[in-house]
Amino acid sequence: MTGGPPTILVVDDEPRALQTLRRVLDEDFRVLTANDAEEAIAVLETEFVQVVLSDQRMPGTTGVELLRRVRTRWPDVVRLIISGYTDPADMMSAINDAGIYQFVHKPWQPEGLLLTVKRAAELHRLQQQNELLNLELRSAEPVLRERVRTKREWARESVLHRDLITRAEDSPMNEVCRLAYKVAAYNIPVMLTGASGTGKELLARAIHYRSSRHDQPFVVENCAALPEQLLESELFGHKRGAFTGAHEDRQGLFQRADGGTIFLDEIGETSPGFQVKLLRVLQEGEIRPVGSSQTVRIDVRVISATNRDLQEEVRQGNFREDLFYRLSAFQLHIPPLRERPMDIPLLADYLLGEVSRVLDKPVLGFDQETLACLRRYHWPGNVRQLQNEILRMVALTEDGRLSADLLSAAVVRGGTEDDQAELDHLSRLDGSLKDRIEQLEAAIIREVLTRLRWNKSRAAEELGLSRVGLRGKLQRYGIEDTSS
Repeated sequence: MTGGPPTILVVDDEPRALQTLRRVLDEDFRVLTANDAEEAIAVLETEFVQVVLSDQRMPGTTGVELLRRVRTRWPDVVRLIISGYTDPADMMSAINDAGIYQFVHKPWQPEGLLLTVKRAAELHRLQQQNELLNLELRSAEPVLRERVRTKREWARESVLHRDLITRAEDSPMNEVCRLAYKVAAYNIPVMLTGASGTGKELLARAIHYRSSRHDQPFVVENCAALPEQLLESELFGHKRGAFTGAHEDRQGLFQRADGGTIFLDEIGETSPGFQVKLLRVLQEGEIRPVGSSQTVRIDVRVISATNRDLQEEVRQGNFREDLFYRLSAFQLHIPPLRERPMDIPLLADYLLGEVSRVLDKPVLGFDQETLACLRRYHWPGNVRQLQNEILRMVALTEDGRLSADLLSAAVVRGGTEDDQAELDHLSRLDGSLKDRIEQLEAAIIREVLTRLRWNKSRAAEELGLSRVGLRGKLQRYGIEDTSS
């Protein structure tokens, strides 16, 4: 093992794709490339590689087949695959056979790809540290077990006395958190509602950490990310041979969460068939792995989340009523970020610290003009969009200063969605101030006449003009009735 940046091997038969990937990754990694599977194996035999990033569709050997060979010979190498396809059988084969850490879907974004590869390199580093810790544990087991026990007790106390939700003193989130922490103590299902990106998973974690299950697993699954068969296998597990690609028994997330909490995000996106199976799990407290005739008892608290109006979905027959009431013994609604402008400076500072750490790039913080723009914007994508905006700023800054010129144009302009549409319209006008005012006047007259079906008397009355005055403006701007 050598020092320096992590080494990543990129495999793709398209030279232009290799060049693009190298350009994105070269600043943070030592990048090696290969045009096919055999060339990749030859590189791995001579180089210490932490991460392999392979395209799926290649002539001869596919990416999954290559990474299956990598897993056999170099199991510690973290494996990523780029694919424009999401066929369930291919995905299951990749997960089971090749041990894929993560799919990178085409078309990928440079920032997202870079973060994914950084996480993969960090995973490899942690795996190496874990092996060293296992050796230490075998040689000093009593001492280390006492250390673990002490740290666990410290973590338990710190979790019970800290607040995971960043917010201001007058934030609407205060009441949400008060109710969340109150219900956390009771072993009942909780449903979180709110727009995408508002922080439902973070609140679910806070509930788990405030519960008596806080020292047990907290497991997350996005129900919208997988097709029904794959989702069922992911949650309930499967037996070897249950379907194409199931080459070994697999424990589901419900079993891994036994004694703890499972967070089912986007529960409103599930199919009717899956809803029936989930209802049985909640009613009976047991799961049946796909392809098995045996059931397994589980003790799991379920927290679900949705950005849909599930009561309306129930009325329309898209979501089972009995499952809805099973999941929503206690409901909490998270307000969108546009209703929490007082939280934005605190959230921005918190997210800036996270982004700066992940990108390993120190910054000086936001200036007042930037914070004013952040507060004024309506954030349709909520906290997730705010995080992406900060990620963009940190990536672009050259001197560590986060000034307003690094913000997206939409954020700089700010305003509500209606304001934004109006500003977009104004931005399309050109000429002097007088010219732009005349363009607006002509547009207003045309809109009124069209809406009133070219009744000039009513239009003149609404606009505060005489019929002669309206006629003069129509001639001046060349406005004619084109409805007939």
